[in-house]
Amino acid sequence: MLSGLEVAELPADAIEVGRIADAWGIKGWFKVLPYSANPEALFSARQWYLLPTEKGTKPFSGTVLMAVKESKVHSDSVVACASGIDDRNGAEALKGSRIFISRATFPKAAADEFYWVDLIGLQVVNREGQSLGVVRELMSTGPQTVLVIEAMQDDKPVERMIPFVSAYVDDVSLTDKTIRVDWQLDY
Repeated sequence: MLSGLEVAELPADAIEVGRIADAWGIKGWFKVLPYSANPEALFSARQWYLLPTEKGTKPFSGTVLMAVKESKVHSDSVVACASGIDDRNGAEALKGSRIFISRATFPKAAADEFYWVDLIGLQVVNREGQSLGVVRELMSTGPQTVLVIEAMQDDKPVERMIPFVSAYVDDVSLTDKTIRVDWQLDY
């Protein structure tokens, strides 16, 4: 196993946030492909949990913990360095590793802002109290985000898409696990 990595257990609240793309430079830095356009969670976490690449040589097996010394935006990508990864060879060995961090380490969201991962699984209810289904995923359409909702209607799966904008979303309650919307069953 590479130095600087220690065997660990993946936390129950672990969220996959990116992948290590390749080595960057000769001093152990590596390039990261974040799954978010705004990778603040990556920058705030000082410990990343790694799972090995599915393809090619695996420098480790199972889950390992890596102590991140620094992560930052460089040009149009994210680069990072970690304790014990001191040269290009060590960084190259990490290529393809999947990066997870504990949800508890995410920065606090601002008022009326939500992490997508927190919205998945919430019940969507309209102003009349009718259930529209459960959020299966979110989709970015450029100018706005869209809730993709899954429901059963007449014993058949139904998919609804509701723009996640204040014109349609009245309230989000993470504690009640509900999103209240101005939307009808027949839209």
